Amino acid sequence: MTAIQRKRPYILVTNDDGIDAPGLTALAKAMLQLGEVVIIAPREEQSAVGHAITLRTEMRAVPYRFGGSLAGVRAMAIDGTPADCVKLALNRLLERRPDLVVSGINRGSNLAVNVMYSGTVSAATESSIRGVDSLAFSLVEGEAGDYDVAGRYAHVIGHKVLRSRLPRGLVLNVNIPPVPLDDIHGIRVTCLARARWEESFIEEPTVSDQIRFWYKGEFFNLDDRPNSDIRTVESGYVSVTPIQHDLTAHGCIDVLSTWSWDDVSP
Repeated sequence: MTAIQRKRPYILVTNDDGIDAPGLTALAKAMLQLGEVVIIAPREEQSAVGHAITLRTEMRAVPYRFGGSLAGVRAMAIDGTPADCVKLALNRLLERRPDLVVSGINRGSNLAVNVMYSGTVSAATESSIRGVDSLAFSLVEGEAGDYDVAGRYAHVIGHKVLRSRLPRGLVLNVNIPPVPLDDIHGIRVTCLARARWEESFIEEPTVSDQIRFWYKGEFFNLDDRPNSDIRTVESGYVSVTPIQHDLTAHGCIDVLSTWSWDDVSP
C-alpha cells in the first residue's frame, strides 16, 4: 500500500516595501524551505499606508518574474496597498486557501505604536481577519546583508506556527535586531511598548495661494518594562508580539457599564 502523501504547506508572501524589495526576496527564500510559495505584493513601495484599501480606482495584477532560487515561483505585482494584495489573493488569485500568510521582511522596525501605521502589519492583519495564520516580519534598521539573518528567524518562527497553529484572529508581529546571527540571544514573547511620536510640519510657501507641508517626527519610547518589544530588541533578542484586530478594550467594559447614562442628553 502506498502511503498517502500530505500536501506541502501553501504560503502567501507579501510586503509593503514593494515586490522588488530585498526583504521580500529573503522572506520568500525562507518560506520555500517550508512549503509551496506564492508571492503577491505591491508593485511600488507602500510604507506607512496602514490598512488602507483601494475603492475608487482600478487595481492591476501583473505577473512578475524572479530569478535565482526564486525562479519559477508564481508572483504577481499589484497596483494597490498591502491589504489590497491580501484581499485579492484570498478572493481571486490563489488556487486554494493558504496555510500561512507572511508579510515582510520590512525595511525598518514595526515596534510599539508604529504597528498602527504599518502596511507590513496590516497585510498580516487582513489575512488574520479571514482566519489564516499570519506573521509580520521587520528588520530593525538593518543593512542589506542582515536580511539573511532575519530570514533564518522567519524560517524558524514560520515552521513553529505551521506545526502548532495560532489562535484565530491572532497575528505575530516579529522584529529582528540588525546584528550578526551569533549576537542574537534568542526569541522572546513581548508586549507593545508605550511610545509616541512628537510631530511637527515644516511649512513651505509657494508662488500660488497653496502652502506645502512636510512631515517631521521624533519617536519617544515611554516604556521601561523589560518585556516591551523595544527593550527586547535593544537587548539583542528577536521580539514576537501577539496582536489582534479586535480593538475592544475588554478590561474597560465593566467600568463603563457602571456609568449612569440617564443624565446625559444630546
